[in-house]
Parts: sequence; C-alpha cells; structure tokens
Amino acid sequence: MLGSAVIVFRETLEAALIIAIVMGASRGVAARGRWIAGGVALGIIGALVVAAFAGAISEAVQGRGQELFNAAVLLVAVAMLAWHNVWMSSHARKHVEEMRHLGHDVSVGAKPLSAMLAVTALAVLREGAETVLFLYGLMATGGRAGLALGGILGLMGGTGVGVLLYFGLLRVPLRHFFTVTGVIVLLLAAGLAASAAGFLVQAGLLPAIVNQVWDTSGILSVGSLAGRMLHVLVGYNDRPTGVELLFYVVTLVTILVLMRIFGARSTRAARAQAAKEGAPA
Repeated sequence: MLGSAVIVFRETLEAALIIAIVMGASRGVAARGRWIAGGVALGIIGALVVAAFAGAISEAVQGRGQELFNAAVLLVAVAMLAWHNVWMSSHARKHVEEMRHLGHDVSVGAKPLSAMLAVTALAVLREGAETVLFLYGLMATGGRAGLALGGILGLMGGTGVGVLLYFGLLRVPLRHFFTVTGVIVLLLAAGLAASAAGFLVQAGLLPAIVNQVWDTSGILSVGSLAGRMLHVLVGYNDRPTGVELLFYVVTLVTILVLMRIFGARSTRAARAQAAKEGAPA
C-alpha cells in the first residue's frame, strides 16, 4: 500500500501543481473550466492509450522510445506555456481592467485557452502514463496488497496539495496576480525544458556537457516533498547536468525576450490609440 500511495502521490502532485498554475493563470477567462476539464479528460484517455502500448513505446527507436516520448511531451508543453506568457504580456492590462468591471464573466477576444487545454492534457498524459506503468510494475512484482487503497490515498494527497496552491494563488491581489502567475509559468516552462533535456541525454541524443554541475541532494533531495514541489514549480534539480542548465537558461531568456517585445508593442499600440481618441475631431 505504501509503495502505490507514494507513487500515485508523486505523479498526481506534479500534474495537480501544473493544473493549479494553469487555472490560476487563466483566472477570469470565460469557459476556462470546460477547457481545463477537457484537457484532463484527454490526458487520462491518452495515458491509458500510452499504458496499453507501453512495451512498444519503450522498445521503439532502439529502446529509447520512452525517453523520446517524455521529451516530446515536455517540449510541446514548454511551447504552449511560452505562448500563454507571450499572449498575456500583450493582453494582461486589458484583461485585468475587464475583470474589475465584469468579474469572472470576461470576454477579451482570442484567449490562449487552447494552450491551457494542451498543457493540462500533456501534464495528465505524462504523469498518468507513468502512474499506470509504475503500478503495473508493482503488480508484476507481487505488490498487490493494498494497491487500490494506496492509490486512492496518493491521489487524494496530491490533489489536495494542488488545491491549496490554487487557493493560495487566488489570495494574490488582482493588480499583482498576472505578474505572479507569469513568473510561475515562466519558471515552470524553463524547468520542463530542463527535464526534456535530461530525457534526451538519457536517450543518448544530447551530450551532458557536464555530468553533474552541483550536488545539493544532502541539503534538499528532489525526491522529498519540498524538493518535488520545487522541481515542478521552478525546475529545481539537486544534481543537474550542464545541458539541463543550458536548456533552462535559454528557455527562460527566450520567453522573457518575447514577452518584452510583445509587451512593448502592446504598450505602444495602447498609447497610440489613446492619443488618437484624445485628439480633436
């Protein structure tokens, strides 16, 4: 029971934290609940399909299929999160103003809801597939006793932590909300990119550059609850390779630059529109 509880808790925690961030980042967007719920449903279906073909995936590409699959899922999620932050950098001001006037019934034009669905689905897909595979491994080695109960307890625990994070985000004042969630999404994307690099190193497709840049496992292990949360939220790794750090920094800088460019364009456009409206007829 303990083994299944730990496994399900760990994987559920990672998915729940990402979903909490996605829900927070899309605060006030009309119909976001349906999109995110749809992403969860798609992720569960995808996880079951992946689990059904786990053997074929693992043996694909000369035994590197699982690492390549994980890397691909993570990189797509990074792209979706980057798209969200860049979009918000040019729409956040208008979004906040309309939220103040209309509450949660907001309509601000094209929203990155498809990105939110994709990120949610990919998070549930990856963590769900790993959960099923780990539990199958426990069953195969005779660890059936209390498997279901442990899984339920782990699911409840991981979901509970995600709910706490979400309500914690809602306590952030509205004027600072999108700045806070933007930083969290930025760090989340960088961390996922670093994890993708790690899988590509395992697959032998990227050099590690440096096998171990530092070792803080004695201070805070990535396997601990705090370490796992930091791993998901900010990309913490107690023993990162050089290429993982490179992916982290490049992703961080790239998204920041794109946010700055599109944010500046939005500001110039808003000023031009204000000047035009204020000009005499």
